[in-house]
This record gives sequence, C-alpha cells and structure tokens, in this order.
Amino acid sequence: MATVKTTSRAPLTKWRTALYIGGLFLLILIAVLAYNYASIKGQLNIGTAYGARVACSCHYVEGRDIEDCQKDFEPGMELIGLSVDEERKRVTASALMIESATAEFREGWGCMLLTDAQLDAE
Repeated sequence: MATVKTTSRAPLTKWRTALYIGGLFLLILIAVLAYNYASIKGQLNIGTAYGARVACSCHYVEGRDIEDCQKDFEPGMELIGLSVDEERKRVTASALMIESATAEFREGWGCMLLTDAQLDAE
C-alpha cells in the first residue's frame, strides 16, 4: 500500500484566524471612531484652546519656560503639543494634526485666543 505524505496546515490556519480577528477588531475600532468623530473633534477643540491659553499666560505673563508650562495641563492632555512664536508672542497648541488653537499675548490684555478668521487674515 502506498502512503501519501501530508503536511500540517495548522500554523497557516492559526495565522488566518489571527488576521481575521485583528482585522475585525480594526474595523470595529474605525467604526467607533467614525461614529464619535464629532465628539472627539469637539473635545480636542476645547483641549487645544485651553492648552494655548494656559501656556500663553504661563510663558508670557509668568515668564516661565514653555516646557515648564505643560505641567499646568490637566490629566489627559498628554496629546496636546505646544509651539511658540516669540516674534509674534503666540503659543499654538495642537492635537493629532486634527485640531489646533493659537493664543496671542497683548500688552494690557493678557493672552487672547485668536479666531480662524484672524489667523487667515495674515
């Protein structure tokens, strides 16, 4: 009687199952993010505005270094990044390249948030 040599397909099946589960998880994650995009964008808008205003006041009113100003942020604001324009006395806070806000120091007024129209007019 002739014997047939068979190879095990178990490792390939395990990879397919893992890829299927990973792909399914990724699709669910994308669906949840898409469903909540407006809420997430709104929260990022508030977070960046708060970050720009607080960091501007910290840097230009209190005279602290911008890295030290991030200590004033609330927990959960680790995604907010700061950049400083010393020439214009502005601080811009941005999050995930989705949302950003800019605050400008004005003598006698302190730090004020700039609108998109003010930024576009320049």
